[in-house]
Amino acid sequence: MKTFKPLIALTILALLSTTAFSQKKKPATKSGNPIFPGWYADPEARIFNNTYWVYPTFSEEYGEPKKNQKPRQLTPEQLALQKNTINPQYLRQTFLDAFSSKDLVTWKKHPNVLDIKDVKWAAYSIWAPSITEKNGKYYLFFGANDIQNDEQLGGIGVAVSDKPEGPFVDHIGKPLIDKFHNGAQPIDQFVFKDVDGQYYLLYGGWKHCNIAKLNDDFTGFIPFDDGTVFKSITPENFVEGVFMIHRKGKYYLMWSEGGWMGPDYSVAYAVADSPMGPFKRVGKILQQDPEIARGAGHHSVINTPGTDDWYIFYHRRPLTTKVGYHRETCVDRMYFDENGMILPVKITTEGVEKRKLK
Repeated sequence: MKTFKPLIALTILALLSTTAFSQKKKPATKSGNPIFPGWYADPEARIFNNTYWVYPTFSEEYGEPKKNQKPRQLTPEQLALQKNTINPQYLRQTFLDAFSSKDLVTWKKHPNVLDIKDVKWAAYSIWAPSITEKNGKYYLFFGANDIQNDEQLGGIGVAVSDKPEGPFVDHIGKPLIDKFHNGAQPIDQFVFKDVDGQYYLLYGGWKHCNIAKLNDDFTGFIPFDDGTVFKSITPENFVEGVFMIHRKGKYYLMWSEGGWMGPDYSVAYAVADSPMGPFKRVGKILQQDPEIARGAGHHSVINTPGTDDWYIFYHRRPLTTKVGYHRETCVDRMYFDENGMILPVKITTEGVEKRKLK
């Protein structure tokens, strides 16, 4: 009996350790928020080839900066352009990463899908990517150089690749939009495909929002019937971060309000019968929860194909930091009421349920 008891004890310990190990390895059923590590903002979510993709703005190094990291190799022209920056932090934003997932839970990082080495006129402030697929090609629209006037080189560019993970290279060798039109700074672009197949580019900062009709190869624009190229569709309280969806015959224009570093950063929306509006502000749908995170804003939305299920991707600032650049990418569900109005989004730490695309 004296030899039997130790054997029983060892067996029980082995079973307990096996159970504990299996519990640690139990697959996650929810995404959690943030959905991937790192300081990333302005996430654009899309679905390509039965895969979820997120293209965010790189915001700041996560944790300690990498040691022995080689300095970026910039051309003399890019170094000269960098002297225009109004914020030294923007000089670090010289590339874009992307993330992909099959189920909204496990994400794979695709580093440097776009780099300024492949866009000779871009030098810093690579911001707020927006992407679409057309005829087997992927077109990535991006802001660059944070221009402050019409004399500076920069604005909104477009890059192209054969794959959603890139690498993307400059499509036209110059900015697609390089001037202020209707008072809108050329940043925070969003490419929208209408139900009739027409592609539009919506964009704008400095409290002005424009829409323009893209030509077939995304090298320029088609004038509207009245001869104008850029139409203002600026709603009340607009600041930046425009986004649009179409649902049941209605066009939902969404945008960010407040200061991007402040607790009042949030998302509001309007509804119209046309992508040209007119858009009258309805109200806020996304904002901070002081118990969870601050400054929730600059979002995108995806719809699960064949359903009326919607997900909103956005950035927010965790309660553990006061640094303005510390923004993380999150996802939560977005719902409509019976009248087609968007219900206020509840931001969570749990995120969303695992969901594979059919």
